[in-house]
Amino acid sequence: MEPPGPISKRRRTDSGELEAGESPPVAAEASEVPNPQPTAPPSPPSDEGGGGGDGVDYISGLPDTILGEIIALLSTRDAARVQTLASRWRHIWRAAPLNLDGGELPDADEALAGAVSRILADHPGPGLRFCIPSHLVVNHPATVDAWLRSPALDGLQELDFSWSRFEWSRREPPPSTFRFAATLREATFCQLDLPDATVDALHFPRLTHLALRHSSMSKRSLHTMISSSTCPVLECLLLEDCYGCRRLRVTSNSLRSIAVSAQCHAGKPRLKEVILVNAPSLERFLYISINEAINVSVIIAPKLETLGCLDDELDSSRLVFGTTVLQGFLVVSLTTVVRSVKILALKSLYIKLDTIIDLMKCFPCLEKLYIKSCVSGQEMNRWRRKHKDFIKCSDIRLKTIVLEQYQGIRSQVNFASFFLLNARELELMTLEVESEDYNEEFFAEQHRMLQMEKKASKGARLHFTANGCQRFLMHVDHIRDLSITDPFECRC
Repeated sequence: MEPPGPISKRRRTDSGELEAGESPPVAAEASEVPNPQPTAPPSPPSDEGGGGGDGVDYISGLPDTILGEIIALLSTRDAARVQTLASRWRHIWRAAPLNLDGGELPDADEALAGAVSRILADHPGPGLRFCIPSHLVVNHPATVDAWLRSPALDGLQELDFSWSRFEWSRREPPPSTFRFAATLREATFCQLDLPDATVDALHFPRLTHLALRHSSMSKRSLHTMISSSTCPVLECLLLEDCYGCRRLRVTSNSLRSIAVSAQCHAGKPRLKEVILVNAPSLERFLYISINEAINVSVIIAPKLETLGCLDDELDSSRLVFGTTVLQGFLVVSLTTVVRSVKILALKSLYIKLDTIIDLMKCFPCLEKLYIKSCVSGQEMNRWRRKHKDFIKCSDIRLKTIVLEQYQGIRSQVNFASFFLLNARELELMTLEVESEDYNEEFFAEQHRMLQMEKKASKGARLHFTANGCQRFLMHVDHIRDLSITDPFECRC
């Protein structure tokens, strides 16, 4: 910082647990198909299922080790289907690391439990990924514990108790949950109570991605969980609606991305403050599904480039960089500028040019700006006289601007034209419009109203997308999403 400048039915036992009995393996059902001897000479090789246009089957010619790596990357359903190709594929499936995603299996608890039990019984291991809905962990812990003890999951690298139902019950994790601590690289723990004694005994030497969702732990346990002694190579951390810790202090040499979420639930202490004490590798700090203010103080985070989505409806939320203070979108104190931030996402009731210019003064090296706003209000965003000094003295470095809910009303036109006519490095402005406006006539009218012929950057392009294509990161689908350099960029 510098000074400012210009996520076969089974029987139930008496205890209510789903019984993991013997049943024909799921994979076997697809592969044990009679293979009669041909009565006529075989047909020439087909290009269906693995060959090029010349009719050669290149896939079957690959070594089993490579085919095993391919199967391990397939979804659970697709990995079962490939076994219908030939008996060789069943052998390859059993030899490849197991990728078992309960989200691709039947929804009903008994059918899902039966499928999981059969797959685990039929595969010798090792395990690559094991994903099951969190309500099974809560409602059937003994069944889940038996699954986790299966040899098919030995050496597991990804464990995912994914959020499945809108229920707030939680329980302590099954005893065998952490037997994979030495090999896990990604972990999502949802709807769990994590006692201090459990967390104190943990050590994840290879864990790079950790998500804690709708779970409860003390302040001490949370700090222990993310410490370098417990997770020495942790890179991505997601804290979604967790309870028990109001203030989090982050000291980590390895963390590169943090995402936090705070929802209000009566009687449950929630996260209210995050202090980045020493995070020399941190590149992204994201607010997701926020409906309660979270204060963030940045002490040491020199590589922090991506920030958002900031919401001006939460005007009690404070963002502090040293002695520079933002209250909502309002720059309360600007004694130092923050040159590291290059990507900023904002959600606002109204689109206000004055506010954006103040934020640009705070973050003078911004290259990408994402704005989602309503279109009502009296703000006209006139700028030619009001901001002439800023235009003369400031170097606008923005290369990409995305405006959601664009309707071409005067305030939006004035706002967009300010950047088109003054940002000399602008490369792309994307306008998300309603479906009724997604037509050539509307596009041509906007080119005229925005005076594209007078654009400051010769290479600047105007791009239109239909409503719903562009999406802000209001939730995280999976912990791996935190590794994306620009999580706000359209991935349609």
